[in-house]
Amino acid sequence: MESVNGQRDGGTWPTGLDEAIRATAADIAATLRGASGTGAPVPGSRWTVGEAAAHLAQANELMAHLADGKERGYGDGTPQGLAEANQRALAAFTERRAEPLAAMIVEQADAFLQSASRPASHASHGELVTPMGPMSLEVLGSYLLTHMLGHGYDLARALGSPHMLNRARVELTLPFLTTAMPRVLDTTAAAGLTARYAIHLRGGACFGATFTDGAVTVTPRPPSRPDCTILTEPVAFLLMALGRLGPWGAVARGRVLTWGRKPWLAPRFPALFSPP
Repeated sequence: MESVNGQRDGGTWPTGLDEAIRATAADIAATLRGASGTGAPVPGSRWTVGEAAAHLAQANELMAHLADGKERGYGDGTPQGLAEANQRALAAFTERRAEPLAAMIVEQADAFLQSASRPASHASHGELVTPMGPMSLEVLGSYLLTHMLGHGYDLARALGSPHMLNRARVELTLPFLTTAMPRVLDTTAAAGLTARYAIHLRGGACFGATFTDGAVTVTPRPPSRPDCTILTEPVAFLLMALGRLGPWGAVARGRVLTWGRKPWLAPRFPALFSPP
């Protein structure tokens, strides 16, 4: 994966991640503040705008607490367990108004970054326990950004506003996505599959994914002899990874190109994972 990194507290912190987190939170807040109400349904979801925004506010607070070294149990890491935890958390948090939720989303994103920047913070003390398993603070920051972009996209669609995804922000989601892929692998869908994929984001990063009978290994560089190479427009890549866009729709719009010895494996790739 090609990226430019900066140093923070002895670890590697992706350049631009702070700005992307702040700007994405601000974009989501502006989208909410421009809404006439929060009762509209979110496309493809059982939530309303108010419920999705409340979930985002709670999730940002959770990640800020994790970055500060606080232990927070939240589901069991499975898609079903996370969904159940989300519903319990929403039931206990009744705020659905746009302005308070917009403010909380921004405040908790800032709180995360403040915790991450402290010289004596948890940033320099190994992996953190998160709802998606153990990960470094840098990957947790990428997780926070990924989560905001996914739900921010949903809110923008629900409210008829421009979404806040772009190539630079999508590339900063890769540390989390490549860490999470083995954890969200659909072992039933992957059973019997032996294949090597090279994934390229148009104009930027790349990585490899090798499947061996129900297991996947993700590498920062593509395999030397991939069976299938996928070149994807970055926003389409993230939307497919988060289950917001089907592979055939992306292909039909010219947002995905494939080649290799087994190009027919390309549409199968997103279906090998079950995003929470």
